[in-house]
Amino acid sequence: NFMGNEFGHPEWIDFPREGNNWSYHHCRRRFDLPDDENLRYKFFEAFDELMQACENRFQWLSSDHQYVTLKHNHDKVVAFERGDLLFVFNFHPHAGFGDYQIGMSWNEPMRC
Repeated sequence: NFMGNEFGHPEWIDFPREGNNWSYHHCRRRFDLPDDENLRYKFFEAFDELMQACENRFQWLSSDHQYVTLKHNHDKVVAFERGDLLFVFNFHPHAGFGDYQIGMSWNEPMRC
């Protein structure tokens, strides 16, 4: 994936086009960012590696089953089913939710 492009890439990505005189100057991914200890991109890299490992184990990207279970704008929580997995993401900058209830299509205990 575009590591960091969606979440705080320090530069914009601008592919060659007539409007930028076909320049390649901003047409690059910055894979050096996780190596800089003063930046937090190492966490994006770790997340990306874990998501790739999850796909390798469960093959959820190729599944036909996909369902958005919850989108809560105020809490900034998103939950969705893909394949046999339930993903829950908390994008809130400072709130955590320990007992958040989320419905799902499976009638069985979940494991983390």
